[in-house]
Amino acid sequence: MARSPALDTAPGLPRTRPGTGPRPPRRPGRAAVALAPAGLTLALGLWGIRRGNSMWRDESTTYQVAHRSVAQIVRLLGDADVAHGVYYLLMHGLFALWDGGLLALRLPSVLAMAAAAAGVALLGHRLAGPRTGLAAGTVFSLAPAVQRYAQEGRSYALVCAAVVGSTHLLLSAVARPRKRTWTGYAAAASATCLLHEFAVLAVLAHGATLLCARVPAPVRWAWAKAASAVAVVLAPLATVSQQQAALVGWIASPGPPELLGFAALALVGLGCAKAAPAAPGPLPLPALALPLLTLPGATLLAVSFLHPIYVDRYVLYSCAGLALLAGAALEAVLRAVPRPRAAAAALAAVAVAALLPCSIHLRTPQSRLDDPMAAARAVRELTRPGDGVLFMPARRREPILSSPGEFRGLRELALARHAVASGTLHGIELPAPRIRARMLTAERIAAVTDPPDQPLDDTPQERVKREVLDRYFRRCAQREVQGMVVVLYARPGRC
Repeated sequence: MARSPALDTAPGLPRTRPGTGPRPPRRPGRAAVALAPAGLTLALGLWGIRRGNSMWRDESTTYQVAHRSVAQIVRLLGDADVAHGVYYLLMHGLFALWDGGLLALRLPSVLAMAAAAAGVALLGHRLAGPRTGLAAGTVFSLAPAVQRYAQEGRSYALVCAAVVGSTHLLLSAVARPRKRTWTGYAAAASATCLLHEFAVLAVLAHGATLLCARVPAPVRWAWAKAASAVAVVLAPLATVSQQQAALVGWIASPGPPELLGFAALALVGLGCAKAAPAAPGPLPLPALALPLLTLPGATLLAVSFLHPIYVDRYVLYSCAGLALLAGAALEAVLRAVPRPRAAAAALAAVAVAALLPCSIHLRTPQSRLDDPMAAARAVRELTRPGDGVLFMPARRREPILSSPGEFRGLRELALARHAVASGTLHGIELPAPRIRARMLTAERIAAVTDPPDQPLDDTPQERVKREVLDRYFRRCAQREVQGMVVVLYARPGRC
């Protein structure tokens, strides 16, 4: 009887049955694609979350504003920081339920960034397949900017997660263009912009995506109507925010570091887009990711040459675009090597090792501009009950606002009305003659000052503080902390 050719094997090799053979590598499911980057981001966010019991000035503002009543927060927003108003109200609600200090301050950002990582991975999955999604989510999780803002008590991580979520809704609306999907997109984008007004640039990037992808005209028209609804919702916030523009007067015009940094990321993204293979999906991945990476930052930079407003954290969500492009390029490279899983593991190990020094630094007080909590502790170490205290300049009152217990028993010599009572961020100071008179009643004064390389404020109050200290007091001791200097002054012979 003749044997079936399908059962023949080469000499010395085991026989196989028809239809059997090496199985293709299993593709990760949607749950694995989302949960792996989310878990990694969560672990990185919880690692060193207290950052050496430090808190920089913006986080200090969040902490003290969120501890005001709703009425007091609303009153403040009429004068300052309306752009962060929704975030302050959300944090107020959290602190009302659980006043967990630094952990409560930063945990929402950790959770939001973990959600953003899962969302980026699922975007990659929808646009180019599960392995691209897994790679994109991992790249996003490891990005230094993502690690940094996952551990900050500010709105940027929440905005990033919300932008990623609204991008998913855009894909759904493009794939199934119905009224309710576009309504959901408009509602999500509006809520995101209320969380931070510069999220509107992500909506602009979505419009550019639809133009690049050459979607049908009805889809573009539906997006235009949704974007118009977002603009209507955002208009009152933008109007009040513009009236408070002096609060961002510290932002300088873009210089070479900002321009080169943005250009480098844009070029990396463009290179990854060229390496990424074409893949089926609601939209081409490069058409979605490149505008999200480049358009928000480029718009802020262009505007900043007329009115400086560019700060990279304002468009943190651009990291999602870079991660998607890098994930697609990595998938193309790994698919071309003989053992893709081993290569992926080796590449991940190299990336973690290369980023480890940066990751460790980001979890130290020295990674931030200043540390009001350390300044408050230094004041407590240098002073005794009855001493006076000054903040030079007055806007550096974060230490006493976030750590009032460290100042118990001390006299504020320049304060006229507390920040809460006056509905301001830092309080209102006395006129210069009153400050002078009160300073002359003190034997010892602790001054919380900027570092020596900072320009001096030229207001009557600040001038009189410096004049009285120079003329009637002597330096007794000094403590330098991150971004601030605490100096103890005393009358001659009273140190």
